Amino acid sequence: MLVVAGGVALSGCMGGGMDIAGMDSTDKNLVTNAIATNPATASDSTSDENTIRNAVSSADLSKNAGTPIPWANRSTGSAGVINSIREENNGSYVCRLFETTRHSYRGISKFSGRACLVGSGEWQIVEFREIG
Repeated sequence: MLVVAGGVALSGCMGGGMDIAGMDSTDKNLVTNAIATNPATASDSTSDENTIRNAVSSADLSKNAGTPIPWANRSTGSAGVINSIREENNGSYVCRLFETTRHSYRGISKFSGRACLVGSGEWQIVEFREIG
């Protein structure tokens, strides 16, 4: 009987958000908010794009036709597979259109893009977008 009475008495202290003195101890000034986006996220995407650009531009299309090309970025931990590369050359420009996956801490995504030779003979990503 004593155990039951003690259990009932203690249960009143644990419920309803009330402290021992019977006063509401909830802090009404407490405000929560979303965490701001990490500015490093943008640089992670740029770093991944550069890694993908290097894989796309260095691919030997005559030998690797249709063969998936893996890529990995040690600085971001992201990796993926370039599933297709197609080159366009109309005499005044050379571009490579590609599709790739990216496995990152944000999940797995699929992207399409275009890397082109620019004035100084360097490859540059001119289009990079996430696809469904």
